[in-house]
Amino acid sequence: MRPKEPVAREETKICLIRHGETAWNAELRIQGQRDLPLNETGLAQAEALAARLASRCFAAIYSSDLSRARRTAQPLAKRQGLPVRLEAELRERNFGCCEGRTREEIQASDAAVAEMLAARRPDCVLPGGESLRQHLDRVIACLSRLARRHVGQVIAVVSHGGVLDLVYRRVHGVPIEQPRDFPLPNASINWLAVCGEDWRLESWGDVAHLSGIAQTPFVTRI
Repeated sequence: MRPKEPVAREETKICLIRHGETAWNAELRIQGQRDLPLNETGLAQAEALAARLASRCFAAIYSSDLSRARRTAQPLAKRQGLPVRLEAELRERNFGCCEGRTREEIQASDAAVAEMLAARRPDCVLPGGESLRQHLDRVIACLSRLARRHVGQVIAVVSHGGVLDLVYRRVHGVPIEQPRDFPLPNASINWLAVCGEDWRLESWGDVAHLSGIAQTPFVTRI
């Protein structure tokens, strides 16, 4: 049995991970809740991620139930000897009619929907999808619940770019309607400490383990 990692008594430490790359990431297509597999790059990223975290000791590994997140979590879970515990609330935002299309394709076919997407109005529900605020509420509720369940422990959570976006904004007080200006790399490692309502980021966007693996350049608007 691995020794427990030292953590403050009332604190939960979360290794928050974005899933590896998919074909739609490379094409800058909005994935949302479409269940896309990892591409070859994403599979390599998942293995590199697991190797990077091999020396850490996690109490549990959680993942969005979408396959790109679940498949990213599997190599880490295998090394840790733990199951991947699936949480549907960790899913990406439901982008409704926008899923599967690039922003340029949306603009060309439906300018009104393109404006809704670009405006980032918190309570604007995309046709067939959900609003930013609905996404925020379920993500924060889920992570808060996991943090309460694992007080004094270290856990890993594999999720999506939009989920990481909301955590960053929650910690730094960035309004959800403000355009994004911070990175969300695929298969990145981000350390979050949670103590009740106090959330603190200890590191962000760590991709040192991906050296030598080709990656799609970060685009702030996706």
